[in-house]
Amino acid sequence: MTETARADDATPFGHSAVPGIGAALAAVTLAAMAVPIQRGLEDPVVWSAGGFAAVAVLAFLGSRYSVLERRVAALAALASSVGVVLLSGYAMNQGIAASVTVPGLETSISLVFAGFVTAALTAGVSMATFYGLTLGALTERSLETATMSILGFAGLLAAQISTLLIAQPAFIVTDTLSQVELIVISQLGMALGMGGLALAYVSVMDYDWSFIDLKIPTARDIVWTVGGLFVLFGALFAISMLFHTTGVESADHGTTEQAQENPEILLVLIPAAILIIGPFEELLYRNVIQKALYGTFSRYGAVVVGSVIFAVVHTQAYWTAGPGQVVASLGTIFGLSIVLGTIYERTDNLLVPALVHGVYNALLFANLYFLYG
Repeated sequence: MTETARADDATPFGHSAVPGIGAALAAVTLAAMAVPIQRGLEDPVVWSAGGFAAVAVLAFLGSRYSVLERRVAALAALASSVGVVLLSGYAMNQGIAASVTVPGLETSISLVFAGFVTAALTAGVSMATFYGLTLGALTERSLETATMSILGFAGLLAAQISTLLIAQPAFIVTDTLSQVELIVISQLGMALGMGGLALAYVSVMDYDWSFIDLKIPTARDIVWTVGGLFVLFGALFAISMLFHTTGVESADHGTTEQAQENPEILLVLIPAAILIIGPFEELLYRNVIQKALYGTFSRYGAVVVGSVIFAVVHTQAYWTAGPGQVVASLGTIFGLSIVLGTIYERTDNLLVPALVHGVYNALLFANLYFLYG
């Protein structure tokens, strides 16, 4: 932490700034919900989200001015903010955008989406308030989250660049490549790009190579692997049932759309899931990003933040769908990532979440092959 941050934390402002920031964010969320209501939108979901946002504002103000006990206020703000996230996400999924035109620009923004984003940020500030973090500590964690997010997106970019580099020699030999050949090249690109970026990070940060948690699995690791697979599929089933019950629609992954047209690609993706997708995604997003977050967040906090990053990075796999469907799919990814992150946090062995992730994907791909093959 910098000397300036320490100086800020030593003042009364430094200790009250975090709930003040939360109140400001919650107020923005409230405004985002209030504008469409004021314009005549009578949807009860948006009305309820606005009510939750108002509760969050009052809770933060109660904490800032010592009207409410800090942790009680923080929990009220957290519950209210999560409520707004769920309700606004549901509203988007049902086609409610409440878009407004930005003055001076020929574009519009969805107020419901804006409220969704600010409510998610408010939930994070609620946790900071709960643990009594100062402004400097919140700033430090925000910067670390931004840094790891950039690293997460860099992994995606590195995989795409590596794929293009690998494909160049093939295009010299032939003008066209089959979809199966393109899938093979893209998987090799993922391994080279994400693996290379992870190793580059370890080298640049001057970590010992023991930073990579490759260990011979113990009996306990095997139990976590088997149990993790059951929990992962159980979580998927629970989320799917919740979506079905509430009428939430999710987006199809880009791979599912490709498999419908050419099921043969799944014969490549099934082994690739275990040999490439699981190991290299877990190497970057769990062993590098989540582990790096341990230095700033609690270990469980790192699991949550790392899972948010992992989910957001997957946006491009669903972006052909509507925003509400994309949000639902990313919510599923987030929930599954929590399971994988917890498995890694409990075992400190990369092989365990890599195997769980790989086998999980392989079984999903195998199911698609039986459907479309």
